[in-house]
Amino acid sequence: MDALTLISQDHSNLWRLAATVDQVAGEIEAGAPVEQPFFNAVFDYIEQFVDRSHHPKEDDFLFRLLRLRSLEANAVLDSLQIEHRDGPAKLTTLRNKVTQASTGQLSGGQLATELRNYTAGLKSHIRTEEKDILPLARTVLLEADWAEINRAFLDNADPLFGDKAKEEFRQLFHRIVSLAPESVGLGGSSAGTLQPLPERSKAEVQLRVEGMESCYGRIKALKGISLEVRRGETVALVGANGAGKTTFLRTLSGVQPMSAGSIHFKGQDISKMRSDKRMRLGICQSPEGRQVFGPLSIEDNLRLGAYTQPRDQVDGDMEKIFTMFPILKEKRALPAGTLSGGQQQMLAIGRALMGRPTLLLLDEPSMGLAPLLVEEVFNVIRMLKSKGMTILLVEQNAFAALAIADRGYVLETGNVTITGTGQELISNEQVRAAYLGM
Repeated sequence: MDALTLISQDHSNLWRLAATVDQVAGEIEAGAPVEQPFFNAVFDYIEQFVDRSHHPKEDDFLFRLLRLRSLEANAVLDSLQIEHRDGPAKLTTLRNKVTQASTGQLSGGQLATELRNYTAGLKSHIRTEEKDILPLARTVLLEADWAEINRAFLDNADPLFGDKAKEEFRQLFHRIVSLAPESVGLGGSSAGTLQPLPERSKAEVQLRVEGMESCYGRIKALKGISLEVRRGETVALVGANGAGKTTFLRTLSGVQPMSAGSIHFKGQDISKMRSDKRMRLGICQSPEGRQVFGPLSIEDNLRLGAYTQPRDQVDGDMEKIFTMFPILKEKRALPAGTLSGGQQQMLAIGRALMGRPTLLLLDEPSMGLAPLLVEEVFNVIRMLKSKGMTILLVEQNAFAALAIADRGYVLETGNVTITGTGQELISNEQVRAAYLGM
């Protein structure tokens, strides 16, 4: 990992933080109370990480060397460094505004305006660096320059940017998540893998379903579905309510009886195999509606997901889930039923991952979530995909599912009607009219 990758990751986290503050500003404008501890945590993070570490590193190394190599960069760099210099004072002013609003000296609408002005400046700053400065740096800086910059940014012993400091920044970030009125799960950027995953091979079919039928009494819900999922693929199954998407996943997991057809997983016929044995083979599901065990703690819910795994690896896997979803770590001892809908979705996905799946089944992960939470859930799916996880995604939000899928199937009243790559289906006029609202 090089310095530019680190900078872009920092920008991504800050942008998501700004989006969260914008959302909270909207709630305050609508009459919600001002949660001062949340804003204190946000401002502490910006003050300690952005103003005292991130910006000085840029000024002292990246910006300094850019000035030497490109005269055209000076005007933009001057503007950015003025914003770096003025950042602490603007933050102090905003802290005071929050205090005034929390004591009734400033209206919610006025505070919302101040917050949006601040986040707009932060986003503009990030956009300028990403669109103007970083591409220029890639073009004009010399190999020796990059060696100096990378050495500074990757120095693990650096008191301001090393491992110890980064751990403090992570703890601050976790605190923001735990105090947010509606957590957006501001983690998930580096969760690691739960097990070593093989290289993708498009030639290897991991799951093949042929002629699957399933009934509820006399009603045939699935009418001969055939599909396949290759190792390392993300495959989306989209369709309207009642199309049979959830029934398909339940039948695949062995929870719903199959009346006809066959299922082959890793070359083995599992059509008559019990659901628990399918899970032991690596088919793990995050069900529709979360279905967490409300009275049990978050930690116990995760341990239940790992009941087929050796005990000596459970704690390590749980820490990886906590890295992916920091809010779960903050609340690990609380009953799962006390979590918000978005947090319960994180728990359901984490519980499925604790089983170390080789095929992850996700059933309507975005159902009932606010738009910002939907984006967070799909960020996690993208991350799992990038790590080589094989994913079968059932989702009513067709555009979001197809946008990240390698291939997709459109399901209508128990039948597969259209197949193709994710982009092909997004471009298909019939799909666009029926499912994408376009």
